[in-house]
Amino acid sequence: MTKDRSQPEIIRIARESGREEVHSEPLDLGLRVRQLRKDRNWTLEQAANAAGLARSTLSKIENGNMSPTYDALKKLAQGLSISVPQLFTPPQDERITGRLVHTAHNTGVDFPTVTYEHKLLAEGLTQKKMLPYHTRVRARDVGEFDGWVRHDGEEFLYVLTGVVRLFTEFYEPIDLRRGDSAYYDAAMGHNLISVSEDDATVLWVTSLG
Repeated sequence: MTKDRSQPEIIRIARESGREEVHSEPLDLGLRVRQLRKDRNWTLEQAANAAGLARSTLSKIENGNMSPTYDALKKLAQGLSISVPQLFTPPQDERITGRLVHTAHNTGVDFPTVTYEHKLLAEGLTQKKMLPYHTRVRARDVGEFDGWVRHDGEEFLYVLTGVVRLFTEFYEPIDLRRGDSAYYDAAMGHNLISVSEDDATVLWVTSLG
């Protein structure tokens, strides 16, 4: 019987299925500087004083009427308490996408393996930063795995039913019961088996960053 290496495989599939071509617009430095100033509730005068620039110079930069020298950029960044590269990088957190997907009970994409029966959740979203999946743990012995399972990212495990034993590369095995959870570095070798009479079920969430 083929031994199992299922987790890295479903994570690879999730990453590849989430790839989209992204087109980014050129950054408007003037608008970026104005937004940074307004985020601090500063007037043009206050921002100019903080940066050690003339008010007229800052006004021209914000309105796109002049290209600042590197010295001026350094002064701007210091006055705003940020680095020069941050002047040209809009914060990711400012983008509110409002994305939402609903996965009904007993739905999802099935991914059965020798040791696990995975059901991938939230498959309607691409470019996810997390991969959630419901798993029935069929394995009863670590010998059913082809060595340690390991992959990029971090992982959260929550036990829904039964009892599982979490084996990790650097720690003693841990028995987890319904309601117990574990959070760990997924690059560290790990395996999960069921030690209850029936197959245990768990919720797994893996980062895809």
